[in-house]
Amino acid sequence: MANHSTDQPQGSPPPTARQALGGQVSAADCALLLVRLAFGLIMAGHGAQKLFGLFGGSGLTATGHALEGLGFRPGKVYAVIGGLSEFLGGLGLAVGLLTPLAAAALIGVMINAMASVTGAHGLWDVDGGIEYNIVIAIAALAVALLGPGRLALDRFFPWGTGGWLEGAVALGLGGIGAAITLSL
Repeated sequence: MANHSTDQPQGSPPPTARQALGGQVSAADCALLLVRLAFGLIMAGHGAQKLFGLFGGSGLTATGHALEGLGFRPGKVYAVIGGLSEFLGGLGLAVGLLTPLAAAALIGVMINAMASVTGAHGLWDVDGGIEYNIVIAIAALAVALLGPGRLALDRFFPWGTGGWLEGAVALGLGGIGAAITLSL
């Protein structure tokens, strides 16, 4: 009887997840997945609070009013931009898709938050300071530099391994986005 499969000998078990990924999944790959999922899904939830009023959030209208109070007009437009940046940036990091752009979205929102809200309150979050924003921005930048790992959709693309260029793109685009937003 002829073997119709060119990938494995007759009677061999189907390939495991490790083989399908082209080798052994490392502890670092699993750690990056854990960081991406926790961090990315929390950020996506934070964006969903602004966009949809989920998880106890105030939704677009109230977020827009709050942003108008900070000088961002029209507030609802800025609420959409900020909410989408957190929501899509968080989801992108969680699944490891377009990682440098996902990181840039989160970095940009956090720079904006530091410049417009938390910067005047010092470092510590207990005082309303920039602690939380710094941690988010650094975590996003670190994932862009390291790459999302082999357990990510980006593994098929050249930027999927991370590096200096990917980190520079994330930090540069995040900074440019924040500068544009703050200058309007």
